[in-house]
Formats: sequence, C-alpha cells, structure tokens
Amino acid sequence: MSVLTEPTDAAAMADSLSDADRFSAIFDSHFETIHRFLYRRAGRNAADELAADTFAEAFRRRLTYDPSRAGVRPWLFGIATNLLRHHLRTERRQLHAYARTGVDPVLHPDLEAVDARVDADAMGPRLALGLATLRAGDRDVLLLYAWGDLGYEEIAQALSIPVGTVRSRLHRARRRLRELLEAGGQSSGGPEQEGVSG
Repeated sequence: MSVLTEPTDAAAMADSLSDADRFSAIFDSHFETIHRFLYRRAGRNAADELAADTFAEAFRRRLTYDPSRAGVRPWLFGIATNLLRHHLRTERRQLHAYARTGVDPVLHPDLEAVDARVDADAMGPRLALGLATLRAGDRDVLLLYAWGDLGYEEIAQALSIPVGTVRSRLHRARRRLRELLEAGGQSSGGPEQEGVSG
C-alpha cells in the first residue's frame, strides 16, 4: 500500500465532497498509522473503535477541512487525540498498572517490532509511571511525537496549539521522564535513543 502525498490527500479530500467514495483514499492511506497510535495508547478494543470513530468524524467534518491550515495526517491525529481524551482515565489506570506489575496491559507481542521506540523490558514500568504522572497535554505531545511520529509543526496542527507550546510541553515531558529514569538507575540516554526524546 503506497502512502499518499499531502497534495493527493488534499485532492482526495476535495473530491470526496462531491464523490464520497474518494474518502476511501484517505482511509486507505492513514488508517494503519492512526490505528497503531491508538492501539499503543488505549489497547486493541479501544483502538479499533477509536480509529473507526476518527475516520467517521473526519468524514463528517471533511467540509471543514482546511488544507492551508493542516495536512490530512496531523488533522487526523488531532481528531484521534481528541477522541482519546475520553479514554484518559483508562489510559492512566493502565499506565499505573504497568508501573506496578511490569506487564504492559496494551502491548501485544506481535507489535514488538512496531514498538521498537520504547524498550519495554529495560525501562517500561518506570516509563509507564512517568507517562501516567505527566499532565494530559504534555503526555499528548510526547506520545504524538514518539509514537505518532509527528514533527513539531504537525503536533501543533493536530492539537491546535502554537509550536512554542509543543516545544515547551515536549521539553517538560522529557525532563520529567529523565528524572524518573535516572532516579531508578536508568541511563538518561535511554529515552533519547528509543524515540522519547529528540
């Protein structure tokens, strides 16, 4: 499956206004990425539902999509992140459970290759505790960066916040995670090497 470029995405969005079937190009191009991000944050069952809801909401809102403001990818991540906010309590409980037990409640073994950005065996529980203690906005920015693979501009577009806010939230989240990892005897280079910092 080839990934559509932004101009093609924008054209598919525009075409979908008169031909709803053209929206399938957006779905085909971005569903797997959005689903993987949601899976990592909320688990399989929630990811399946949230990913479907993300694209249903995007389809409903396609008339309001402004290609000059945001690319399709960050726009979709913004919708997905907003839907995730309803699952925040569950996510925090899962992170606390992971921190207590060392067993990741959402990571399925067949996603190990996809999740190479975070070494769950070496620092997973302490990292989970760190993520659980972050402010929701800081956690959203950090996970869009680390697990969503979005850049600063894309995160700003996805969350409708200034790039400066993205930078400060990411800096604050990284600093907090480094403090927790170093307090637990982990090298502060760990999260940088695994994609939590950059």
